[in-house]
Amino acid sequence: MLEIIIHGRGGQGAQTAGNLLAQAFFREGKQVQSFATYGGARRGTPVNSMIRIDDKPIRLRCDIERADAILCFDRSLLDARLLHWADRDTMIVVNSAGLRENYSSLGDYRIYPIDGVALSQDHELGRIVNSALLGAFCCLLGSPALDTMSTTILEAAPVKQKRNVAACRAGFEAAMRQFVRNEPIREAEAR
Repeated sequence: MLEIIIHGRGGQGAQTAGNLLAQAFFREGKQVQSFATYGGARRGTPVNSMIRIDDKPIRLRCDIERADAILCFDRSLLDARLLHWADRDTMIVVNSAGLRENYSSLGDYRIYPIDGVALSQDHELGRIVNSALLGAFCCLLGSPALDTMSTTILEAAPVKQKRNVAACRAGFEAAMRQFVRNEPIREAEAR
């Protein structure tokens, strides 16, 4: 089973990203479970979207305790509270213009910074980074396929579908340029 946590602030699209990612995996024939957790005030406060993916029905009915992958929409949230869901094999994609070396003080984690804000602004999406980071995430994880993610966004994104698809593809290409061509990416290990 693959367990993913999308962590962001209310209004950044974390819950929508979780739904889109779950739908993309479902399109590829996987069993999925997707749910969000957030406090009473959603705008600006931390929000989690949790997704489980498997080949067989998922019977767990609890929060994710250890994630295989984390998608962090706000670099200020990448701290010990978020990292308690991670171990050394957890792939962490963070919305940041910084370099990987900037995160070495957090420990020996697989952190991949992608400038989701710049990619989103290039496609006239403002600071809503979900599509750009989903593209990078798909590239680094190796699944779901970019075409599947793009089709899901085109059919299910609430607004600006074509711009979101373009941002998703740009995020995929940025991750390919920055990381995949320069080093091997280990696939998240099933638990």
